[in-house]
Amino acid sequence: MQAIDDLGRLGAWSRSTIQSKNMTSGARLRAATAVVSLGVLSLALASAAHAWDDVETPAAGSPESIGRYAAGCLVGAERLSADGVGYQAVNIARNRHYGHPALVDFIESLAQRAADANIGLLPVGDLSQPRGGPMIHAHASHQVGLDADVYFRLDLNRLPAESRDDLDLYSVVDGERLVVNERFGEQHVTMLRLAAADPRVERIFVNPAIKQALCERDWPDRTFLRTLRPWFGHDDHMHVRLKCPSDSADCIGQPAPAPGDGCGAEVAGWLDDGPIPQRPPGERRMPTLSPRCDAIR
Repeated sequence: MQAIDDLGRLGAWSRSTIQSKNMTSGARLRAATAVVSLGVLSLALASAAHAWDDVETPAAGSPESIGRYAAGCLVGAERLSADGVGYQAVNIARNRHYGHPALVDFIESLAQRAADANIGLLPVGDLSQPRGGPMIHAHASHQVGLDADVYFRLDLNRLPAESRDDLDLYSVVDGERLVVNERFGEQHVTMLRLAAADPRVERIFVNPAIKQALCERDWPDRTFLRTLRPWFGHDDHMHVRLKCPSDSADCIGQPAPAPGDGCGAEVAGWLDDGPIPQRPPGERRMPTLSPRCDAIR
């Protein structure tokens, strides 16, 4: 089961970080807690999430995102094409390139602007499953067709579709020093700014080290920084989340980010206690979905 594979990878990560001489006791506890939490997730959610993972086609009907980003489903999903101007879909075998049409349009628009800026092909990872819903592995959110992962590896040539699974989609963060590494460049800055400029975007989740690197720059307009939110993991991709579309009355959005650019103490708090786990600690529970979701599964 993939969830067990994820547990093994996180366990290996935690062993190496826990043994680090530079790691504080608090960070060691966070790493150990992350392993335990993923183990609970693997056992408790796998059966329920399988019901959504096994569905291969979208639910018929007018497009609508239902529920919360981490507790919802999707009707009338559109599938992102495997290839388009400025992007290529990756991890295709997962069957997670479905989204609300607004999300598909956002990706195609972003990729066109990226192509115009000549920053490389955008590798587009998971959106949602055909009918949204909980996933067996990798995400708590991505359930309503409004979340998308776009990887930072922009130096790939266009690859055959069958060669895009299990790619080396490298990190742009030094996990020990909690700073961006030598792979992070102006093309990534451009990619983030282009995404943040779209008014449909609610948030963009990035590793705290990436947010800090951008906070340290002298920007004539710092408005876009408010959209970039530090979060666990997200060292090899940005996670873009759109606002609820007007056609989705039962979509439950998030409060707007706090005023300001989110720099200073807000991001520094993420970087003060050593390496950051890939996932938040604590038990992840099976979400309670709308009765409408039970009807479309």
